[in-house]
Amino acid sequence: MEPDDHVCLCYRVSLRKIRSYLAREDPPVASLISECLDAGTGCQWCVPFLEHLHDQHKNGETPDLKISPQRYTEARTGFRKSGERDEVIVSEATDA
Repeated sequence: MEPDDHVCLCYRVSLRKIRSYLAREDPPVASLISECLDAGTGCQWCVPFLEHLHDQHKNGETPDLKISPQRYTEARTGFRKSGERDEVIVSEATDA
């Protein structure tokens, strides 16, 4: 993903906003990303991705998702229809 791509599609929270929040606040748990930016509080599609970004930050890495915004959005559409998260997409996006 590029920095201005949205990780939280419900609230239009970009990767850049999440990175800035992580750098500025250094939250001890991933759930604080949601409390600050509302990310993850809508459909909850992005929750495992927020957790991954938080883990990367805690490990001293630049938070990133290895997935195209189009594929990410398409997978979220499937999640909204079925209520089930495609674990292949999660693995693909969070794979190092």
